[in-house]
Amino acid sequence: MNELKNVKSGVKPHEILLVVDSMTGQDAVNVATSFNENLGIDGIILTKLDGDTRGGAALSVKKVTGRPIKYAATGEKLSDIEVFHPERMAGRILGMGDVLSIIEKAEESFDLEEAEKLEKQLRKKEFDLDDYLIQLRQVKKMGSFSSILKMMPGMANIKDLKVDDKEFVKIEAIICSMTKEERRKPQILNASRRIRIAKGSRNNGTKNKPIHENF
Repeated sequence: MNELKNVKSGVKPHEILLVVDSMTGQDAVNVATSFNENLGIDGIILTKLDGDTRGGAALSVKKVTGRPIKYAATGEKLSDIEVFHPERMAGRILGMGDVLSIIEKAEESFDLEEAEKLEKQLRKKEFDLDDYLIQLRQVKKMGSFSSILKMMPGMANIKDLKVDDKEFVKIEAIICSMTKEERRKPQILNASRRIRIAKGSRNNGTKNKPIHENF
C-alpha cells in the first residue's frame, strides 16, 4: 500500500480505479474499504459477473466506499468489459434478467445484412446447415452460452445452469466435415456418409471454415 501511495504521489493520476473480484463476497468489501481509505479511489471495476454471483459485492462496495462502479467484466477478453448499468444489475439480482445487454451484444455480434438474408430464407423455408453454421458462429461472438442464458428473465433462478460450449465446437466440426450438398440436403445422409463425417470431424474440431468446398 505504501508503494501505491508513492506511485500516486509521483505520477499524480487523474483517476484511480479499483478492480474487485465480485466472487469474493465480504473480502471484496474489505479490499475496497482499505484501498479507499489509503488511496482514495475514484471508481470500481467489477470482474467475474458472468459467474454464480448475483451482484451482492456490487451493492456492498458501493455502499462502503461511496464510489461509483464504472465498468463490469463478464469474461476474460477485453471485449467482455462493458459500462456498468445499475438498473441492469438490479434486474439480475432480482432474477428478472438483463434483456438490454443481450440486445446490445447481439447488435455488436450479428451482421445485419446476413441476418436479413437468413430471415428471408426462413420465410421461404430454405434454411440449411450452412445458415445454421453462420448463426452459430455469430452467437458464439456474444460470449459463452451460459452467460447469455443467465441474462434471460427467470433463468438465473435455475440452479446448476451450465452449458458446455465445447459441444457447440463439436457441432461446428461435424457440419464443416460435410459436403455442400449434404449441408443443403441432410436427408441424403446414409451410414457411409455418417462414418466419413464422423472421421472428418475428429480432425476438424478447430477449423473455422467449411471443408470440401469443391464438392
